Amino acid sequence: MSELFAPLKVGGMPLNQRIAMAPMTRLRADVSNLPLPSVKSYYQQRANVPGSHIVTEVTVISPRHGGYANVPGIYRNEKIAAWKEVTTAIHENGSYIFLAALGPGSRGQPAILGRTGHSLVSSSDVPMKSKFTDEMHRPNQLTVLGIREAISDFTAATENAILAGFGGVEIHGANGYLVDQFIQDVSNQLTDKWGEEKENRSRLATEVACVVAKAIGSDSTAIRLSPWSRYQGMRMEDSIRQFPDVAQRLAELKLAYLQVCELDVKDKEERIKWLLEAYGNGSPVLIAGNYNIQWRIGSKCRRRQVRRP
Repeated sequence: MSELFAPLKVGGMPLNQRIAMAPMTRLRADVSNLPLPSVKSYYQQRANVPGSHIVTEVTVISPRHGGYANVPGIYRNEKIAAWKEVTTAIHENGSYIFLAALGPGSRGQPAILGRTGHSLVSSSDVPMKSKFTDEMHRPNQLTVLGIREAISDFTAATENAILAGFGGVEIHGANGYLVDQFIQDVSNQLTDKWGEEKENRSRLATEVACVVAKAIGSDSTAIRLSPWSRYQGMRMEDSIRQFPDVAQRLAELKLAYLQVCELDVKDKEERIKWLLEAYGNGSPVLIAGNYNIQWRIGSKCRRRQVRRP
């Protein structure tokens, strides 16, 4: 049997195979970010094999860190109740589900944020092309208070995820959203303790991971990174210097796992071996993208031996 289908302990989850469902935006929520009834059946179908691991679509953490049309939220009681139906169905199938917690940052929609008195924010006021139109939007640079409020919103989202029955939280630190906007210098032009140096750009990701782990436990906390992605105007020039710093700091937290988005399938001149080496072997690494099934089965699934203290 291929090791792709061999059991693996990930955090507190005894998985029956090494294939997991990565976060994929489905846009099955209403205008208030309330998950629609179809969300339950969608995830229930994908967790039909017992011992599977599911990560939800990106889910906004609060109204001020929202602005994303038809994406679900995890704030307010009605959203918690809707997600509770989903998690109950997953657990009844004998599978596991983590919430993908998202702050869109400058990738939100100004008109939607404006309805609740909020505006686009990011690490810096660098103009970025809208995700939805050809318009260029200049976000407001988050103040130190604003950064602390964002971290607090991740804490609240985690607490709500617990109430909703999720087994864990995967922080969406990839693909050009808020946490990634702090990690990468194409968007982070701060010169204080939140930017300029690599350790400062790593700070938000690390602090968010710390508060989530404190709320739900480190073995129920994960984070997603995308060091090579050009999506939404990202990909800094010196990823190989920046992302190992993030990975090393996250490794110290003994998370359930690290999820890494690899290079596009057409762009194979470099891999992520350097990032795996920086993260070490404290917990499993889930890899999304650049699929080559023989390479996966023959190499990646066997290479890393995870050691817990």
